[in-house]
Amino acid sequence: MKAVIAPILHNLKRGYVLLDSLSNEQFVNNNIGPYNSTVGQHFRHILDIYACIFKGLDSRKVDLTARDRNELAETNIGVARNYLDDIYARLEAIQHIDPSTPVEVVDDLGLGLVKVDYTLGSALCQAHSHAIHHFASLGYMLHQMGIEIPDARFGYNPTTPDVVK
Repeated sequence: MKAVIAPILHNLKRGYVLLDSLSNEQFVNNNIGPYNSTVGQHFRHILDIYACIFKGLDSRKVDLTARDRNELAETNIGVARNYLDDIYARLEAIQHIDPSTPVEVVDDLGLGLVKVDYTLGSALCQAHSHAIHHFASLGYMLHQMGIEIPDARFGYNPTTPDVVK
């Protein structure tokens, strides 16, 4: 499992860099179109997916539609940091679990709920790719706000050709 968790933790460390680079006003800025979402909303959403995995870990039933959507975590950087701390610690704590542990994942793919058999490792890999995708969206938003994150790899998928210097 360490081979799955290590890159997730490495990427989530970028979340700390992000939070350290923003004021709370920037964290809740909703002036960037076309969706007018906030950095905080994206950040909370990223962590919610991991939280769903942890909620379903004991029962081996992960419901990705049962997100907490904690508004404080999307409007207050301190609360977001605490949420990140919690997810980070939980990820560190499950490194001993076999990544091939079966889990049933429930999600709404647009036409209603669908149940799919995953492994814990595959669910975590999906959450990781999802986080990278949202970090990329955040990179666009930050660029539009004139904010530069001190991490040239922020939001880049590892499979993207190396265009970052």
